[in-house]
Amino acid sequence: MRQSGPFEPDRILHNAKIVTADADFAIVSALAIKGERIVATGADDEVLALAGPETVVEDLDGATVLPGLIDTHVHVEEAGLLKHTVDFRGVRTVDEALARLKAFVDGRAPGEWVMGQLWHPQSQLAEKRFLTRAELDAVAPDNPLYLPVGHFSMLNSRSLSAAGVTRDTPDPEGGTIHRDADGEPSGVLEEAAERMVIAAFPGWSAEARRQQLVDAQGHLNSFGLTSAISAAVNPQDVRHYNAIRLAGEQTLRLSLMFAPTGDLNPAMTAEEWERFFALTGATSDFGDEWLSLSGVKLQVDGGMTLRTAAMRDPYPEDPNYHGTWVIEPRRLDHLVAVANRNDWRVGIHAVGDAAIDAVLDAYEAADAERSIRERRFIVIHGSLMQPDQMDRAKRLGVRVDAQPTFLWTKAAAVARFLGRETADRAVPMRTLIDRMGLDLLGAGTDYGINDLDPFINIAFMVTRRDAGGDVYGAGEAISREEAIRLYTSAAARYAFQERRTGSIEPGKLADLVVLSDDILTVPDAALHTVRAVRTVVGGRTVFAA
Repeated sequence: MRQSGPFEPDRILHNAKIVTADADFAIVSALAIKGERIVATGADDEVLALAGPETVVEDLDGATVLPGLIDTHVHVEEAGLLKHTVDFRGVRTVDEALARLKAFVDGRAPGEWVMGQLWHPQSQLAEKRFLTRAELDAVAPDNPLYLPVGHFSMLNSRSLSAAGVTRDTPDPEGGTIHRDADGEPSGVLEEAAERMVIAAFPGWSAEARRQQLVDAQGHLNSFGLTSAISAAVNPQDVRHYNAIRLAGEQTLRLSLMFAPTGDLNPAMTAEEWERFFALTGATSDFGDEWLSLSGVKLQVDGGMTLRTAAMRDPYPEDPNYHGTWVIEPRRLDHLVAVANRNDWRVGIHAVGDAAIDAVLDAYEAADAERSIRERRFIVIHGSLMQPDQMDRAKRLGVRVDAQPTFLWTKAAAVARFLGRETADRAVPMRTLIDRMGLDLLGAGTDYGINDLDPFINIAFMVTRRDAGGDVYGAGEAISREEAIRLYTSAAARYAFQERRTGSIEPGKLADLVVLSDDILTVPDAALHTVRAVRTVVGGRTVFAA
């Protein structure tokens, strides 16, 4: 038995299969909790002997228990919008999407803005395309529409007008206003151009937004998640999160990747960027086990299924096209250098291998001025990372925050744009582990772009089988233990929380998830069906099925 002092526990859980995810990946049958922390683990008889007259003893009837799961890349805020926005989950055709949208719009007053949840029409819909401006006008003639897709937004005429977008509006730096054959805005805004509709969207009241963020945490808890890295949080939401924490309403441990202006690449001059850090006072990884800052978020390119990942080699159908850059490398170098100089960690969205080259170049330049080697700078996504880049990242102590679950529904779209060979090497978890080690990796979801369910992510990592049953890059499959560690002990390192969370050990926080099935023995084909039936954060049950 392992024990952290002579405590009479508040609670004992026993008759379970408890996967500790400690250094030995030990399996025990019982654990004891005192306050917010685990105080003992071991065999039933050993741990039960610690019970006092006030100890609550629970028989888990053989259930499997994991450390609380940690999503290292999730847009938590999107989950708060589930009750307030159009849900496109499950739609498979343009007609179905338009019908879903019309049903939502019909319940709104004329002139009221309508926002959609993040989705991916190019892979989700049979037609593999965006909805057109004319189609959106037909179902919402009187309501401005803001339908984000992730790096793109779809708008109707009312929202284009509200955003001030006309045929004469120039493309902003780092963004594109898509246009039809006549030069009129098509209704699609790309990257920095999205700022125009975001500025026009009226947003939510402070009270409504705070409740959305409370709801969002509960939604993540229902999937067994006890901690998360929220991937790009604006200053207003940082304030809301802090208010929630102070009110004692937080049920999810959060570390925030900060977007100082709300944009992935800040709309600041070099002087304003310098001044921001000089005046902020805080540094990255400031906070506690409930709420902290994990650094600033930047962006280099787009995505694989958007045909905007920046690639070393040209796209198969166009020998002159290598993807999209949303920032000049020299500006990237400067932004990273300033952040590093001011003791801020940096995480940069980079999908294509050319984009990853630029990120590593910027990190190496910053490291030459002030070492980043123990500070866990991040390549976010790294979807098409090459072995030579993995070696460079390891030498710098740079983490890679991958999202294998992206391929669960989008592998075929990657193959369509970049070729089957590229789809097979995308998100190369086996190679990443072999060349970099688990401690420099995470495996988040990028929800709302992808499914939030951690067990879908784990299933894909283990089988490399997508939702349609096709296998992509079988050689990049990893073991169940490795996949679990990427959600627990390895994930905790993202926010420097490995001494507090990530494993079930005496002295650590009592963050646990009880599962519907034995994740170590359930057949591969059923891995994605495992569910959380109870989620415990700091010894308190925050979700029960």
